[in-house]
Amino acid sequence: MTQQTEANQQTDATAKAGALIIPVTLFEQNCMLLWCEATRKAVVIDPGGDVDKILAAIKQANVSVEKIWLTHGHIDHVGGAADLRDALEVEIIGPHIDDKFLTDNVVMSGLRFGMAGVRDFVPDRWLEEGDQVSVGKLVFDVLHCPGHSPGSVVFFNKEMRFAHVGDVLFSGSVGRTDLPGGDHGTLIRSITEKLLPLGDDVGFICGHGPGSSIGQERMTNPFLTGEM
Repeated sequence: MTQQTEANQQTDATAKAGALIIPVTLFEQNCMLLWCEATRKAVVIDPGGDVDKILAAIKQANVSVEKIWLTHGHIDHVGGAADLRDALEVEIIGPHIDDKFLTDNVVMSGLRFGMAGVRDFVPDRWLEEGDQVSVGKLVFDVLHCPGHSPGSVVFFNKEMRFAHVGDVLFSGSVGRTDLPGGDHGTLIRSITEKLLPLGDDVGFICGHGPGSSIGQERMTNPFLTGEM
């Protein structure tokens, strides 16, 4: 899946997905519009800001957004969540409740990082390990993967062999752990115990930069191969 490029993955005759990656804000965060082709129902994952840009992408894709999903509570991933929720009249789902201290302080984080116009919010539903979320005919398992933030979650679709990992894992790197609530050891355990067992064939989109696969990162990521 590439910037502003539709990606279709056939799972069977009735269920395939499309997606747009929408880089938002100065953080170039990968906001994702994901939809079920069979129903044209969609979700927005991590609307970090630039809500007008996200709304334009939704119109371009000609889909109906049902929910907003959040991987974690950092400002660059949630800065536009409250405004987008109000514009679309949909619910905010996620992250894990351990990130409540972040969603309660979006305005303060915005001041720290020079992002004006952001708003604190309370998600309509917190997510737990083992939960499932769906869009149209597509079902995603929820994995609680703390370390980058205490409440980080990953969305994994078994049939498509696809995951959205937020800032837990990157192509050639892992999430930073020097922000409040971050812990490097916890992050590495989340990756090795939750993500690597998903299988080398699983492709993923992350919160910044290009996507990758579990197998590629297992073999070459210096944080996982012990080369750091």
